[in-house]
Amino acid sequence: MGYLSSNMQEYHCGLFGRIAVHLKFITPDQLNKAVEDSGRYGNTKRIGDILFELGWIDQEQVKQIVAFQRKYEETHKAKAAPAAPEVSPEAAIGRIALEKIAVSTNQPKKIEELLVTAAKYNASDLHVHVGHPLLLRWNGQLKTSTTPPYTAEETESLLLEILTPEQLEHFNQHSEIGFAHEVPGQLRVRAAYCRQQRGGVDGVFRIIPFEIPTIESLGLPREIARFTTFHQGMVLFTGPTGCGKSTTLAALLSAINAERKEHIISIEDPIEYIHPSKNCLVRQRQVIDHTTGFSRALRAALREDPDIIVVGEMRDRETISLAISAAETGHLVYGTLHTNNAVRTINRILDAFPPEQVSQIRSMVSSSLRGVISQRLLPTADGKSRVPVLEILVVTPAVSNLIREGKMFQIPGIMQMSKNLGMRELDDSLAEYVEQGIITRETASQNAGNPERFQ
Repeated sequence: MGYLSSNMQEYHCGLFGRIAVHLKFITPDQLNKAVEDSGRYGNTKRIGDILFELGWIDQEQVKQIVAFQRKYEETHKAKAAPAAPEVSPEAAIGRIALEKIAVSTNQPKKIEELLVTAAKYNASDLHVHVGHPLLLRWNGQLKTSTTPPYTAEETESLLLEILTPEQLEHFNQHSEIGFAHEVPGQLRVRAAYCRQQRGGVDGVFRIIPFEIPTIESLGLPREIARFTTFHQGMVLFTGPTGCGKSTTLAALLSAINAERKEHIISIEDPIEYIHPSKNCLVRQRQVIDHTTGFSRALRAALREDPDIIVVGEMRDRETISLAISAAETGHLVYGTLHTNNAVRTINRILDAFPPEQVSQIRSMVSSSLRGVISQRLLPTADGKSRVPVLEILVVTPAVSNLIREGKMFQIPGIMQMSKNLGMRELDDSLAEYVEQGIITRETASQNAGNPERFQ
């Protein structure tokens, strides 16, 4: 006991415990137990002493942990970042990229270091490209870091180190891959790799926080909560890449998970937010890793007694057809599409089918569709963040009749007259945000369906 305390008296026990886990001397559960025991002593008893008393570490392991801790603190002594950094995110990433990573028995992967730093400075994406410095997207704008341009050999070495053997085999066969990767305890990313004409490997990472946001924290209109109350039908989330539709969908699923008792099956490519089962039983399947495709997984899901099915992307006719059938047979289906507004979303679904089937599909969609949420993610007027701007279509009997009769061009008129039902056109949302000073008139005009309205 005295030996242990004398070796630890200069060191922070929280770091001591994390290093013990890092070196695999103890498990995370054992560390949590030690922290709980420390709390019972009013946090006056060191975690290291508790681990030693419990017999989970011995004297030789204490020496190794303390030596590792000294080296760690010496290496990082001058690297502590302020809580609210004044430097630009791109400069910070450039600096970190050039820093030497501390040597340990389990050296962190360099790309993971870069991703953690990018997330720390609130970047949404990190780009690694041959012949170019690192790039990051910050509040929707792509910024260039201060790192030297990467060679083909450097990008390949940097990017391929985090691939599993199966992912590496897939990438070598197809020269491209999309996958999810987790930096334990820190963040998840959605990654896309490809080979390109310069001979190297390019990679783009979308940073996904562990914590699932709420409808309120995202600043979404309260009307959107109605789409968590349906028990049958289809709700579609649409918008361009990077508009936040997956995050909005995750917020609604999280609300359902907390409030209802349902069986949720999610099919994604890749899995972004992890939904632990709360009141609901949640099963998430990832294309390539857990199934060969959306349509195959969707067909299997229909035999697995689901209440809610999430289709990460409705890419092809077969997937769209199965989703519509699932909605018609008593399931609640959430899906995403890359379309710009509600009317184009409905037309996109109908256009996926040959002319001889359109009449039948139009009838099925009119009876199964419950709503369409079209989204943009736009920079705020002060340039410090981004705000979701939504178009919301609620499928009322009047809208259903228009879909059945093929008169989609009349839907905007219904939306204009049905604001009391929670409907709103994108241009109305833009106008509201301009009036409130949340976004600029120029931003609204660039994204409006009717730009002249904002001149």
